[in-house]
Amino acid sequence: MALELTDANFQENVLDTDKLVMIDFWAQWCGPCKMLSPIVEQLADEHGENVVIGKLDVDNNPDVSMKFGIRSLPTILWLKNGEIVDKHVGLTTKAKLQEKIQSHLQTA
Repeated sequence: MALELTDANFQENVLDTDKLVMIDFWAQWCGPCKMLSPIVEQLADEHGENVVIGKLDVDNNPDVSMKFGIRSLPTILWLKNGEIVDKHVGLTTKAKLQEKIQSHLQTA
C-alpha cells in the first residue's frame, strides 16, 4: 500500500530517507489521478521493500505541492537524497513507471 504523505510527515518519510522515493501528487477531483491510483498501489506492493512509494493529496498539503511547483496532475516525482531525479506529468502506464523505478535503482 502506498504511503500517505502529508506536509507534516514529508521530511521524515521523503527527505530523511536514503531510499529512492516515488511520489504521486494527486487530487480527489482529478480523473486521470483516479485512473493512476491503482497502478501506484500495485507498484507500492511490488517495490515497497526497496522504494518509498507515496501519494500526496495536493489540496490537503499545499506546502509540499508549492515547494515542488506542482501545477498539473497527476505529477510523479522521483527523489534520491531529497533531490528530484526524475519527473512525469500526466497519465502513464505501469510498465513505464516500473522502467523508471528500475533505472533509478540501478544508478543508486
